[in-house]
Amino acid sequence: MKNQTYYYSGTALITGAAIMTITMVMHPTGGSLEHLRHISTMIIVTHALAILSIPLTLFGFWGLTKKLSADSPWSMGAFITMCVGLFAVLLAAAVNGLALPLFIKHYQETTPEMTNSLTLLLTYNSALNHAFDYIFIGGICIAISLWSVVIIKNGDFPKWVGYFGLFTCILVLAGFIAGFIFVDLTGFRVFIAGLVVWMVIVGVLLKRVEQRAI
Repeated sequence: MKNQTYYYSGTALITGAAIMTITMVMHPTGGSLEHLRHISTMIIVTHALAILSIPLTLFGFWGLTKKLSADSPWSMGAFITMCVGLFAVLLAAAVNGLALPLFIKHYQETTPEMTNSLTLLLTYNSALNHAFDYIFIGGICIAISLWSVVIIKNGDFPKWVGYFGLFTCILVLAGFIAGFIFVDLTGFRVFIAGLVVWMVIVGVLLKRVEQRAI
């Protein structure tokens, strides 16, 4: 019979990937204070979706960890690193997608001096958000690299899945070295696209896992 943990964790990964994709498609572009006020509702909606995808993704990757042997230091290390990365992006979504629009709604009418102060605050908020994004990207790449090594070594999944994971992470590293900016909207969409593809592949494989009754 099918192992329900693997089946549901695979479904969770695919669902999380779908929500991430929707979030990136709907995600508005930032701009001036007035522009942010105008799109505040969309900002909240898209980041709420992003937050929704996090527990689904975490459950899905726990299923992967269990499948690849939770006793393995490589697999468990990957899961812990993934938790750190997902926690960082949770903070980014909460700060940039919930706290910021709720805060600026209180300043519908501002003086030039207040506008300057708010612009400075927005600059700091953007820097804080980028810091969380870097932690997220680094955590994801390390976790996928570790899981990919385990996949290649133990043969639970086709080896090409592991090689694909490693290749994707190497591309991200090469992008950083070449100066590609992954923390702006376009760059983040590119990164999420690669993550989503790997998540869907692993999710499908987990759903196909069968455990024979003893």
